[in-house]
Amino acid sequence: MIKSLLSNMATDLGRLAGCLLLLISLVSSFPLRPDTKRFGTCGYESCHTTKSNLLNVHLVPHTHDDVGWLKTVDQYFYGDRNDIQHAGVQYILDSVVDQLLKNPDRRFIYVETAFFYRWWKQQKPDMQQAVKKLVNEGRLEFVNGGWCMSDEATTHYSAVIDQMTMGLRFLNETFGTCGRPRVAWHIDPFGHAREHASMFAQMGFDGFFFGRLDYQDRARRMSDKEQELLWRASDSLMPPVADLWTGILPNGYNPPDGFCWDQSCDDPPIRDDPDLEDYNVNDVVERFIAIANRQASVYKTNHIIMTMGSDFQYENANLWYKNLDKLIHNVNARQANGSNINVLYSTPSCYLQELHRANLTWVLKMDDFFPYADDAHDFWTGYFTSRPALKRYERISNSNLQTCNQLEVFGGPDSRKGPFGEGDSQTLKKAMAVAQHHDAVSGTEKQHVANDYARRLANGWQHCQVLVSNSLAALSGSSVERIFCDSLNISICPLTESSKNFSVNVYNPLARPVTWPVRLPVNGTAYVILDASNRSVECQVVPVSAATQNVRRSRGFAVNELVFEVQAPPLGFTTYSVSLLRDGPLPASRLLRTPTAIQNKFLRVTFDPDTGLLSSLSNLETKQTIKLTQNFYWYNASNGNNNRSNQPSGAYIFRPNSSTPFTISKTAKTESIQTPTVTEVRQWFAPWVSQVVRIYCHSRALELEWTVGPLPIDDDLGKEVITRLDTSIQTSQYFYTDSNGREVLQRKTDFRPTWHLKQSEPIAGNYYPINSRAFIRDDLNQLTVVTDRSQGGGSIHNGSLEIMLHRRLLYDDVRGVGEPLNETSGIFPEGLVVRGRFLLSLDHPSSAADTHRPLAQEVVLQPLLTFTDGYLPPKTQLQFSGLQAALPPAIHLLTLAEWDEDSVLLRLEHQFQSWETQLNSQPVTVNLQKLFSTLNILGVSELNLSANQWKDEMTRFNWTPQTDERTSLKDFQDFSVWEVTLKPMEIRTFLLRLSQR
Repeated sequence: MIKSLLSNMATDLGRLAGCLLLLISLVSSFPLRPDTKRFGTCGYESCHTTKSNLLNVHLVPHTHDDVGWLKTVDQYFYGDRNDIQHAGVQYILDSVVDQLLKNPDRRFIYVETAFFYRWWKQQKPDMQQAVKKLVNEGRLEFVNGGWCMSDEATTHYSAVIDQMTMGLRFLNETFGTCGRPRVAWHIDPFGHAREHASMFAQMGFDGFFFGRLDYQDRARRMSDKEQELLWRASDSLMPPVADLWTGILPNGYNPPDGFCWDQSCDDPPIRDDPDLEDYNVNDVVERFIAIANRQASVYKTNHIIMTMGSDFQYENANLWYKNLDKLIHNVNARQANGSNINVLYSTPSCYLQELHRANLTWVLKMDDFFPYADDAHDFWTGYFTSRPALKRYERISNSNLQTCNQLEVFGGPDSRKGPFGEGDSQTLKKAMAVAQHHDAVSGTEKQHVANDYARRLANGWQHCQVLVSNSLAALSGSSVERIFCDSLNISICPLTESSKNFSVNVYNPLARPVTWPVRLPVNGTAYVILDASNRSVECQVVPVSAATQNVRRSRGFAVNELVFEVQAPPLGFTTYSVSLLRDGPLPASRLLRTPTAIQNKFLRVTFDPDTGLLSSLSNLETKQTIKLTQNFYWYNASNGNNNRSNQPSGAYIFRPNSSTPFTISKTAKTESIQTPTVTEVRQWFAPWVSQVVRIYCHSRALELEWTVGPLPIDDDLGKEVITRLDTSIQTSQYFYTDSNGREVLQRKTDFRPTWHLKQSEPIAGNYYPINSRAFIRDDLNQLTVVTDRSQGGGSIHNGSLEIMLHRRLLYDDVRGVGEPLNETSGIFPEGLVVRGRFLLSLDHPSSAADTHRPLAQEVVLQPLLTFTDGYLPPKTQLQFSGLQAALPPAIHLLTLAEWDEDSVLLRLEHQFQSWETQLNSQPVTVNLQKLFSTLNILGVSELNLSANQWKDEMTRFNWTPQTDERTSLKDFQDFSVWEVTLKPMEIRTFLLRLSQR
């Protein structure tokens, strides 16, 4: 990098000075601490020697430590509540380190940085030095390295990147190069997303290992020796940027049958003294050799891998290592008699190195590994929707965290220590990182653990609220108290309900201006609203719906809602002042009978006058119209008493008793409200299902706000509630879902791209994760549904799209959680009520992404509202933007966060795929030096996606696919160190060196 900088220096003194300044910034902002230099031989150089003429069996001692599941994170770490599950992570790490120090041949891998971080902080300096020695010698190796092992179906890519960055940064700063993982390791998630593979490739991993895939897929891959493959995880990024070698482990993540030597296991130890009773070495060796040969018969090379460990094992590591030492010794002793088996302690990266040395070609995969089934009637597609309230809370928390990060940058030191006390972003960062775990946002944990995840998010947001308040005080010049109203979705905000004069600060975390509807609970009937320029803003007062009053119960007392649209600047805030004009009841005419159609200048929606249901949707700009009927249904959840299978529906598994759902109601009772600001139709389908169909004045999307629950179980039937959109679009069995909120994949009913599917569950077997959007289309029309959380759905019938909203089940699905998914709370003892919304857009397929990509980003990163009582001080700054100008439509600012006191981390991404739209699927150039309005950038250096390596120093193994379908894409060079070009689907990560603030 330094040579290239020097060789390109021009004689122009200005440019020379700029390059020297950049060089200084590169050196001074290096992400590794000086005391974390590499002292030993780690990584690939630390691997044990193998034998090329033998079958090499790589034994990988490991533990899989869930960051919450049956017990909370704290309970797992300390070993508390062993009546639920015997597990104590601190004892595992104590014991493993002790055993590694006793024998230099031994190896161990560790995964979950959230646990290791806790343990490390409790160790004394001499123990920390001993552990560093183990890491430097490759005897203790970190794999994956994220704060947790994230779920792959229900997580959003931005939150995954954040949690990986947090974990890998700790390892980098603690252990240097030797702490950097070489492989990704997702042995427990329940299906695997293509976007995760793409992210792992861009994070610099050489390979990826997982344990779970569909039972039919595994059988086919075993017969064809295709359990190891090359995953091409993007159709837009130029290979090999998103290519990732991927290995499917032979036993999930467990040891072979009969070879588990943990205190939780019942397999007999190796009894190797021939003078004692029950000598069993010959039996053990012969069984092991037979297992090794069988495993080798379904893999391609003379190297195989065996995972020696499982859930929370190695609390007494001596049991494992004493028997593994004996196993290695006795099996290898057979080589003198002609045995072809060579056993060694190893790690996934050492195994991967041997496969790379084999220089073979690998089958290419272009799709993903969803849905996952472990038997004919056991599809793990229920967790796509399980705990929908927690899924929404996690998504809101991600939005809040990004706002907190940005305001920490713009507010500088004053944001952390200001008039409202000491604020921090780290608490919410850690809570969000834990929430990405594959038994957290997935909804597959016990109820008390779900409560703990939510509590952590709430606590993290409280810390961030102080930071946000301090930052807004610094930027606005006003230290008045700021109020946060976190329950506006159910019309609760004590300040707006009681105050006659208040201000609303709207912070927009997107790098482009947004128009956003605001609904505030009030008790007045007329208000005047002024924007930051003292101009009057049109507003309306509408009555709070009966459904909302039922949900909020006694937590709020507003009878009306004040509705208006705000316009917020990019990466900044604007302020609106609100004053009461009149009290008293609303005119009765505000509630009207439902019209046959509602519309604004962009959309028109019609209703069937006999049923009250939607009947059509029109885009008035493009003159497109489709038939559209929407209703609510529920599947009768299997209780396991079935002729075909005894598998019930549960937190993981979706198994309806019938392919035909029950209709909740064929008609909807309706009333409507029509104002210049908003028009809405309120529908009631049952006491526990209602919806508002809503069009705002300036919106190009139709809003469907649904409220479902408590799901009735008096009939002793578990219920899985869906909404279904039936249209006139000719889909021919195809539909499309996003992958972790980013790239879109094509799906087809009753079809898998890489094997011939024998469909045994026509509903559950056709469900896929929908993280932020799904759509159906034909040559003329595309209907896109943007969701506000991760949900499951599919297109069971042509022209149809169904999405699961809520689940309440009466039986456990026997996958370990040990309790039914039957959520209640103190507020809702009779069952949880969930509220959410969809945004529907109708476009031509060639330009639909121009609408739904930005729309999805607005839902993921929604404006943050804060409130102040009374009038603001006269010199308060009412508007602020952190950017000099809005970013182009194709570019999304993914990350802006403090790195250290002199640096910030910036991620920019191109948010369109290469094929999506003629307008925005083109490379875009951004000048980093002209990006921000208040930050003085001295230097810039580029990192990999996870920010733990310099981009130009990141090297990965090259792998050769059997058939290469890569396309020729034009490469674009950056014009200078400041001007960076982003190609479709590219994310670029930068460390910006700032002048002292």
